[in-house]
Amino acid sequence: MKTPSPINRSRSAELFEAAKEYFPGGVNSPVRAFKSVGGTPLFIAKGDGAKIWDEDCNEFIDFCCSWGPLIHGHNHPYVFEKIVATLSNGASFGAPTKKENELAAFMLERLPFIDKIRFTSSGTEAVMSALRLARGASGKNKIIKFEGCYHGHVDALLVKAGSGLVTFGTSSSAGVPEAFANETLVLPLNDLAALEACFEANHHDLAAVIIEPIPANNGLILQDLSFLKSLRELCSKFKVFLIFDEVISGFRVAFGGATEYYGITPDIVTYGKIIGGGLPVGAYGARKEIMQFVSPDGPVYQAGTLSGNPVAMAAGLAQLELCAAPGFYADQAEKTNKFVESINDFAAQHNFPMELVSIGSIFWFSFNGKKRIAAAEQIDNDMSAFNFMHHFLLDQGVYFGPSGYEVGFISSAHTQEQLDFAQEKIKEALKAFYNQ
Repeated sequence: MKTPSPINRSRSAELFEAAKEYFPGGVNSPVRAFKSVGGTPLFIAKGDGAKIWDEDCNEFIDFCCSWGPLIHGHNHPYVFEKIVATLSNGASFGAPTKKENELAAFMLERLPFIDKIRFTSSGTEAVMSALRLARGASGKNKIIKFEGCYHGHVDALLVKAGSGLVTFGTSSSAGVPEAFANETLVLPLNDLAALEACFEANHHDLAAVIIEPIPANNGLILQDLSFLKSLRELCSKFKVFLIFDEVISGFRVAFGGATEYYGITPDIVTYGKIIGGGLPVGAYGARKEIMQFVSPDGPVYQAGTLSGNPVAMAAGLAQLELCAAPGFYADQAEKTNKFVESINDFAAQHNFPMELVSIGSIFWFSFNGKKRIAAAEQIDNDMSAFNFMHHFLLDQGVYFGPSGYEVGFISSAHTQEQLDFAQEKIKEALKAFYNQ
């Protein structure tokens, strides 16, 4: 099959060269630099519905969706209307507004496992604050995290596993002191024996366990339900806080996220992405007896000038109102399953060692022939197939995030016609790669 002709990226290339003079690597978040897939990063000019356009006027069906927040697509008219109406009264005050109350009330009425929340400006900030809360409320210091779970660029969580199954973390980023990393214990996902051993050895100074219940930052690593239930039981037994990082899964697989989807209740939960309606918002929440430790009620300090920004609150409320419509999540899952199954059937018929892994409206290209991947070490590090496919699809007008470790998203704005077009182009890309 003939590879499609490359699209014109001359204007994006000019802008990228200029950006290198302003920003490290020419970007404000590393993956945007296209280093994983190679080539010139696209500079996006606008988005509408399920489509985006770059500065060279190329049009794409978008499956990145701003890395997850745009569950209703770009520039949704209802969300847009609420943003503009709120913005007309001012962008920021650094003072309480009723918009904070409205969004909080809407969320808490539908999230019975938390009593109070605190808004932040990002998911990373929410996770950082949740860890501080767990330490402050427990009086203990150590945290367990899992290989393959990403929780933002928090110092104590930018760690990798050392040798052995029960191990102190070691820094995985320059600028993170080993003393910080040493407060973090890193375990493999889905390994109950390692988890039990770690609890037995460290529970006396263990403040919390943090996990993405649906790990979706390093592939889509779906966990056995029995493992997640055992994790909850161990945390309860040893009086250790369980933190669910639902920055991606929250309001994506169900309104109540993985907590609702799996029926497992964490002690503290963090949110982001979807609750901002495309604007920067994060949040963390818990039962009131835990949240009472947060300043000004308690000794755990956390603050933010733009926390609860009224424009972001209005955008988030509008988006969540749409998410709360009857049948919304069932419709999203059905649409995604149809898309995924069509591609998987094609790959199976041609004996291509690729399967799409999916849950709710999240999906991921697994190129090692396994549908269920339960640990980060099972991911094939050879991303040549994805990199080929990424460029092939760009030239056909289909956009995915520029890394084979990242997941894709389907929004309510994706039409069946667009999904049919995209899946046919994905099939063409797979055939072109495997028949080289």
